[in-house]
Amino acid sequence: MATNITKTLGSAPVVPLVQADDPAIAVKTSRALAAGGLTVVEVVFRSDRALECLKAVADEVPEMIAGAGTVLSASQAEAAFDAGAHFIVSPGLDDGVVAIAKERGAPVYPGIVTPGELQHAYNLGLDVVKFFPASIAGGIPAIKALSSVFRTMRFMPTGGISPGNLADYLGVPAVLACGGSWLTPAEAIAANNYDKITTLAEEALQIAAQAKGDK
Repeated sequence: MATNITKTLGSAPVVPLVQADDPAIAVKTSRALAAGGLTVVEVVFRSDRALECLKAVADEVPEMIAGAGTVLSASQAEAAFDAGAHFIVSPGLDDGVVAIAKERGAPVYPGIVTPGELQHAYNLGLDVVKFFPASIAGGIPAIKALSSVFRTMRFMPTGGISPGNLADYLGVPAVLACGGSWLTPAEAIAANNYDKITTLAEEALQIAAQAKGDK
């Protein structure tokens, strides 16, 4: 599964964040993103019913590779995999979360900021990490500096990514994909305007294609 997700992100290098407290809304949002061409979605654990939302997306939107985000503990990772998650994303680097993902044979993308955290991830055998919060942790210059030392590591910057800077981030060779919540604006969901989400997904893919030189 890890290889498949990495390959998928190579052609659609944008990971939208879905935050919902209603499984039906999570499903509608994920379907709207899929209609726009995106194929990987991160259902974040930031609501009381996030686990239900993840399971609903995993069960009802098979065209999406659904993962769990904002996973803070090994027990949450276990629950996420039991609910159908194909990968785990964490805001920080936790050995227990990484261990659970390895036991399940699934990718895990922990958040790092410092060289020490990145070196620890490297020595845990990881080759892709989340760089979070990207916009206030040094952004593109920081990623370039880190990747010059950790030459085999790939990054998924998240936090402060927008259509205005997406191309700049994706233009960095060490960046595998970018994550962000701009693709799923709360106001569009509240207005039941899922066409807006599909349009944002399409626009993100166009930006990504231009950034990667696939015009």
